[in-house]
Amino acid sequence: MTVFENSQTIQRLVREAVAKRDLPHLPCRLVAVSKTKPVSDIVEAYNAGIRHFGENYIQELHEKSNDSTIIEKCPDIKWHYVGHLQSNKSKLLSKVKNLFLMETIDSTKLCDKLNSESMLPESGSRLKVLVQVNSSGETQKSGTTSNEAVSLVDHIVSKCPNLEFRGLMTIGSYGHDYTQGENPDFEVLLSCKERLLDHMGLKEADLEMSFGMSNDYLHAISMGSTNVRVGSSIFGSRQYPTS
Repeated sequence: MTVFENSQTIQRLVREAVAKRDLPHLPCRLVAVSKTKPVSDIVEAYNAGIRHFGENYIQELHEKSNDSTIIEKCPDIKWHYVGHLQSNKSKLLSKVKNLFLMETIDSTKLCDKLNSESMLPESGSRLKVLVQVNSSGETQKSGTTSNEAVSLVDHIVSKCPNLEFRGLMTIGSYGHDYTQGENPDFEVLLSCKERLLDHMGLKEADLEMSFGMSNDYLHAISMGSTNVRVGSSIFGSRQYPTS
C-alpha cells in the first residue's frame, strides 16, 4: 500500500469510528505523524486529504515546516508538535511555519518560556496548547501527573496570556490488551478531563482530548478522543539513521 492509499484508508476508518461512538457530535482530528519521513511522503498524504501533521523533534519540525516544497504544495498544512520540548529549545517553536497546536506542555517552566517567546508571528494569535498527562506513570515518559494537571491548566489560563489552553494529551503505555477491557491510561486521562470540566465550568466539547496512535486509535476514538496521532499505519515503519 502507498502512503496515499494508507492515508485514504485511515481517514475512512476514523470517520466510521466517530460515527459509531456514543459521542458522534464530537469530531476527531487525524494527525499524521511524519517523524523521520521525507517531504515527498508528507506531500503524498496531503494530496490524499490529510491536513494535520505532527513531528516529535523540534529541529525536524522547524526544517519541514519551512521547506520550500511543503510551502508550495501543501499551503493549508497544519503542524502539531507532539514531542518533549526542552525549554532551552522553545524559541525554535516560534519559527515553525503554520504551527497549529503544541500538544506537550508539561511544566510551568515551559509554559512561561513559551508565553514569553511564542506569540505566533504570522497571525499575532495565541499559541494553542494541550497539557500532557503522564497517565501511565512511566518514568521514561514526559507529562505532568493527573493530580497536578489542574494546577498547570490554572497557571496557563491565569499567567500565560499568549497561550490558549485547548485540552489534554497522553501517550499511555504500549501494548495494552483490549480483550481485558479499556485502556486504563486513557481512563486516567478521561477522569482528569471530568475534573477539569467541573473545575472550569466547561462543556465536554470545549476540551480537546488527544490520545490514541497507530495501534489503538480506533479504541481511543470509541472512548472519546478528538485527536489521534497516527504514524506507522500511514507512512510505514520509521527509518532511523544508523550511528
